[in-house]
Amino acid sequence: MINQRVIPAISNHKKLKEFLETDLAFGILMNFQLAQLEDLVKQMKAKNKKVLIHSELIKGLASDEYGAIYLIQVLNVDGIISSKPKVIEVCKKRGIMGIYRFFIKDTISLEQSLDMGRRLRPDYVEILPAACFDLIGDIKKDLHAQVLMGGLIQDEAQANNCFNHGAIAITTSKSELWHL
Repeated sequence: MINQRVIPAISNHKKLKEFLETDLAFGILMNFQLAQLEDLVKQMKAKNKKVLIHSELIKGLASDEYGAIYLIQVLNVDGIISSKPKVIEVCKKRGIMGIYRFFIKDTISLEQSLDMGRRLRPDYVEILPAACFDLIGDIKKDLHAQVLMGGLIQDEAQANNCFNHGAIAITTSKSELWHL
């Protein structure tokens, strides 16, 4: 269960070092190479951190059910973020956190994402961009899922808009916001 308001999105070694020095439990690895993941996961686990992987943003990893199985069985990650339904299904079958990520570009993309979310029944969804915070209540009601918001969060006021509208957390690479 996610019990922190800000989940750092970590995309380089400097940010990983910074994250490892925080009291935060959950962190998202993204934009790394597949060959780096084993060491990065070990570093995080050694500091009692929960490892979330953004499977579509790992260079060299297939963002499909086989890539998910590798992350779960070999690397023992705590959760996977993906817009791919098969990946979320594997997570559910394997008993780890699967966070269904979707982008709201227009009404059609919202309806398509909600349709898929109803079928997947994920425990968590990540919605991008965070500027769509006013849709959180309806999405939570429709999908019966906890909502994370991410994408283009620039300051504390934007983060608070997300929290005030029902998001349980935000995802951000801006380390200036990790303290919220």
